[in-house]
Amino acid sequence: MGLLAVALHDVEPATYERCALIRDWLADLGVDRVTLLVIPALDLHPFHDRRPELAEWLEECARGGDAIAQHGFQHRQVRRAAPPRQLVARVQGGTAAEFVGLDVDETRRAVLAGRRLLKLAGVQPRGFVAPAYAYTPALRATLATTFDWWAGLGRLHRADRTSTRAPALTLGTSTAFKRWTSPSVVRLGARLSGDLLRLDLHPADLDHTRCVGAVEKVLKAARHRAAVTYDDLAPAALL
Repeated sequence: MGLLAVALHDVEPATYERCALIRDWLADLGVDRVTLLVIPALDLHPFHDRRPELAEWLEECARGGDAIAQHGFQHRQVRRAAPPRQLVARVQGGTAAEFVGLDVDETRRAVLAGRRLLKLAGVQPRGFVAPAYAYTPALRATLATTFDWWAGLGRLHRADRTSTRAPALTLGTSTAFKRWTSPSVVRLGARLSGDLLRLDLHPADLDHTRCVGAVEKVLKAARHRAAVTYDDLAPAALL
């Protein structure tokens, strides 16, 4: 039958209404379980202070079977790395490569601060996804002792050091070229996917007709797959 894992990125106060709309749209398309990636403090203010209703919505989604995961701390790079690594970070995600340039202590403080904010809001995250999928050795070392899983662009990693190969299919909307080509790439990737089809969505995707059409086609073709969250794909080893 196969599995379908949809992740909605960049959930934060400014995107709350759009994310809720996307979640309802996914439900209409038959996706009953989604992984919601929450930015704890985009502007260095706790997300639940800015929008208490967002925290309430997340609790409601979790009760309905969705997974809530931590998506960095503020989703913004605050310290430049050495030129070669900085160039890679810029290609990966521009200013979103939050953990590139941070040392071990800074990395751990940011991760734990974000997790603490989520717990204060009533959310118990079991997993972590780095902004722009920009991981560093310091970040991986921190996550190995903090979360049950963390997801990279190509694999889902677990705390027991096992992993599952699952390339994330992601739409690009930052340039006209990406908006034109990425829907076709996502549709092709979905057709070639194996037992696990992994689809990333961002709030801006709903602004573009070609992106919306591509997602609808992929999900309609994947109706035979069982929807799962990233939590479902990892054992509860730490919490």
